[in-house]
Amino acid sequence: MLIIGAGPRSEVSMRTLRKLALCGGALMLSFGAEANPSFSSDETDFQLETVATGLAHPWSLAFLPNGDVLVTERAGRLRRIRDGVLDPASLTGLPDLVVSGQGGLLDIVLHPEFASNQSLFLSYAHRSGEGMTTRVARARLGDRGLNDVQVIFEALPRAGTSHHFAGRMAFDREGLLYIAVGDRGTRDRAQDLADDAGGVHRITINGEPAPGNPFLARDDARATLFTYGNRNIQGMTIHPVTGEIWTHEHGPRGGDEINILRAGTNYGWPEITYGIDYSGVPITPYTHKEGMAQPLHYWVPSIAPSGMAFYTGKSFPQWQGDLFVGALKARKLVRLELAQGRVTEEEDLLTELGERIRDVRMGPDGGLWLLTDSPNGKVYRILPEG
Repeated sequence: MLIIGAGPRSEVSMRTLRKLALCGGALMLSFGAEANPSFSSDETDFQLETVATGLAHPWSLAFLPNGDVLVTERAGRLRRIRDGVLDPASLTGLPDLVVSGQGGLLDIVLHPEFASNQSLFLSYAHRSGEGMTTRVARARLGDRGLNDVQVIFEALPRAGTSHHFAGRMAFDREGLLYIAVGDRGTRDRAQDLADDAGGVHRITINGEPAPGNPFLARDDARATLFTYGNRNIQGMTIHPVTGEIWTHEHGPRGGDEINILRAGTNYGWPEITYGIDYSGVPITPYTHKEGMAQPLHYWVPSIAPSGMAFYTGKSFPQWQGDLFVGALKARKLVRLELAQGRVTEEEDLLTELGERIRDVRMGPDGGLWLLTDSPNGKVYRILPEG
């Protein structure tokens, strides 16, 4: 059961109070009802439509020009939603990958010219005798599966751990691909420029270091590195106006961050953080150090953010330009209002669902699309009321 109108910090909006006065107990709805459940935010009312269920830890989705939607399952499957129906068959031809811990099939992004070349990019965990790592492959989408699969990026060195793969990706306006790689659970790797872990890499569609990368001329640094000092990025998107790449990443106990990527920037992990170790022991006494960037926004305690999108559609003009972030641990959707490069308001949405939100995407239909992380994961779409 849910009560319509629960707002941020458990406050009830004036709009909801008016509804309660008019309708009383009729506002109690069950998710089992045929009608889409309704919710209220500070800015507008909305409905939540269930598009698909029964997905094994869905991780990312991509919208095809023909209206189909592709969904990755961390369990190692790529699925298609066509005409609102989830195809029971998985797409074939996936690259060799491993499902272990936090690893599996992760992000999916379309080539900027997908409509003409049918190319897409997948990030995933891969295992060899030397351990596991984050890989990226390019492939061409066919009728029933992937063709011409080619590995274009592999983070080195490998590690024996099965967490902090990161794996989020995004294209910029120049057609360059950004790939996040986590610290793999070894903190100091994020400060080592000769190590692929704990940073964001910028490459061409063929896997070459992007022209203009900040460390191209250095023999002691990875040529693909764009930023470093990143712990475990789980959200990445392009700003619709500036074209900048925005990210967010997990802190430990506290210290989740939103950052804007700047070439060559050190984001500080683990030298500075607003979080502490899971054991309760401080990681560092510092939250600031010279030469290390401060986050645009951070959370204490941790919400475990995952997935991120700017709202750019016409269905919710009140949300135009707002940033939406999913939360795994906190089990909610966070709406952030922005002004002059800073967060001016934060609102918690969908706290009644009680589900871990893994991904947030801006749909071409004007709705926000969400994935929930569970063995019976769901695809949701946020639509206007009525």
